[in-house]
Amino acid sequence: MTTSSNTPASSSLPELPPDTVGTPAFVIYEDRVLHNLKQTVAAAGGRDRLMPHLKTHRAPWIVRLLLQQGITSFKAATVAEVEMALEAGAQNVFWAYPTASRNNIGRFIACARKWPNSKLMGAVDTAEALAMWQQQLTPQDANVRLLVDLDPGLRRTGVPMNEAALSLARAAAKAGRFDGWHIYDGHVKGTRDERQAQVNEIAGKVRGLMDALRAEGIESIAVAGGSYTFDLWPSDVARHVSPGSWTYSSAQHDIELAHLGWVPAAFVLATVASTRGGTVTFDAGCKAISPDKPLASRFRWDGEIILMNEEHTVARGSGAVGERVLLMPQHACTTAYLYDTALVRTADGDWETRPQMGNRR
Repeated sequence: MTTSSNTPASSSLPELPPDTVGTPAFVIYEDRVLHNLKQTVAAAGGRDRLMPHLKTHRAPWIVRLLLQQGITSFKAATVAEVEMALEAGAQNVFWAYPTASRNNIGRFIACARKWPNSKLMGAVDTAEALAMWQQQLTPQDANVRLLVDLDPGLRRTGVPMNEAALSLARAAAKAGRFDGWHIYDGHVKGTRDERQAQVNEIAGKVRGLMDALRAEGIESIAVAGGSYTFDLWPSDVARHVSPGSWTYSSAQHDIELAHLGWVPAAFVLATVASTRGGTVTFDAGCKAISPDKPLASRFRWDGEIILMNEEHTVARGSGAVGERVLLMPQHACTTAYLYDTALVRTADGDWETRPQMGNRR
């Protein structure tokens, strides 16, 4: 397979794994992860400000790698990710998704009790959810703090950025748990200037909330941003920023976020199983790569993706039966979720099989 003419140079395909590797396989290049970390730290304004999202890679070995590189804070989507990060040695973990599940809150608090020297933060966006946390927390759970999740316009979770947010923050502060605010702005798109203008507007509202609480003697921090905005948030508002897909990058980000210098680090190794006069069939289907994206863009390929079943993909193009190819996911996060191991090309040039969380929640 050759890369198409509109493919950025940064996406040139790396060395194939040994031909003894079965397919489909999730393949990671550690030197590329380290390159992306360097680029992301610079864009974020330093290691202390970076709070990378665990949902992108779901890999304990990457948590340990980041800890070795001086990253100290992590953001999680599920309680299982919190557990994984703590087991890998993390000591500052934020579970960023507001929940109304008493079971999940209990699991999170159990983590805090198992790792009492770690700081764990949860998120709330309603008084009802705050009450659920209060019902299970005890004075001994001093390492559990809460952030109020704000809705910056995504309209998914979060309390409006007005008096309602202040009221919930005051209640969390009265309970002795309030640390600040969480703002995920995944709806912010457009050119860099357009995104900057949107971030400035949101940050201004958050700054107003912080100032209002400060006047009452309540200090607060903010965790903000995603891959498209983390480098745009003002440091006087956002203590931490949380890009997601930088770890592996993807077939989307190396084009739309080229200024960050990320390179794709995760691929799905597939084999050409069959050919049919202008089409090739791979042994990697929707159970192997980017199942949450539209069919036509689940991975980068020169020709049209025609059909994707559970275990096979048919695409226009040429190839020889038995040829192995590296498919670059459009969404590396959901691809990582499909595997409980990854084949890693280490920074030293060796190949190792390392654990992934798979679909644990």
